[in-house]
Amino acid sequence: MTDLDARALRDAYDSQIRPELPDPLPAGVTVDRDGPLFRVLGLDQRGFLTYRTLEGLAGAELDALIARQVEFFRARGEAVEWKLAGHDEPADLGDRLRAAGFVPEDLETVVVGPVAPLAAAVPVLPEGVRLREVTSRADLERIAAMEEEVWHDDRSHLVYALAREIEADPQSITIVVAEAGETVVSAGWIRYQAGTGFASLWGGSTLPQWRRKGIYRALVAHRARLAQQRGKTLVQVDCSPDSRPILERLGLVAVTTTTPYVYTP
Repeated sequence: MTDLDARALRDAYDSQIRPELPDPLPAGVTVDRDGPLFRVLGLDQRGFLTYRTLEGLAGAELDALIARQVEFFRARGEAVEWKLAGHDEPADLGDRLRAAGFVPEDLETVVVGPVAPLAAAVPVLPEGVRLREVTSRADLERIAAMEEEVWHDDRSHLVYALAREIEADPQSITIVVAEAGETVVSAGWIRYQAGTGFASLWGGSTLPQWRRKGIYRALVAHRARLAQQRGKTLVQVDCSPDSRPILERLGLVAVTTTTPYVYTP
């Protein structure tokens, strides 16, 4: 891939994926707007702030926009995530968020690439491991338990969020588990972005003892085939440093970074 390709993929990401709004809205989820900024409420354990661009806001006007979000979520007694892309302008946006009380969490890399090569891959799973598409509450709870074992924090919000997405439109998301007997060893889900050529991959956490066995790659390939069946041509992932090398070897291209800036009242 050339730099031009990476820029074209980033432009597609900006124009088709951003702002990252759930479609359709699950029950109990609302979206309101403050200038270029969208506030998503009720989707997860905290609010979510998203936008395509800030439309040239800078200086005092930008500080006022940030201050309004702090006041809004302080009044609700609720934490909120401002999702900051590495190429967002102005360049000092992160500094302004920190000055307003937002705290940056772990940086991830946004990678984008064509679906077809991923879908053509032939995944090889370890003996005794199978992939299965799931929708039941019991399976979602098993996924959350696996993620809690990996990350050592509460992942119960996943159960409620994924269940509501399935209820809102079961065709908009597919959840896949990798199982060894009765044990969920890894899991990931794919969202088919309505009205775009994109699908996005999420999850992918794997129990430590099951890593480096091809399970993550198999989950990627399986979900890519699902995307291809629905006519999607591009796939996007917000990936950790662990999964980035795998995805780049599979042909995805780094187009920007993303950092959650979190304000907690």
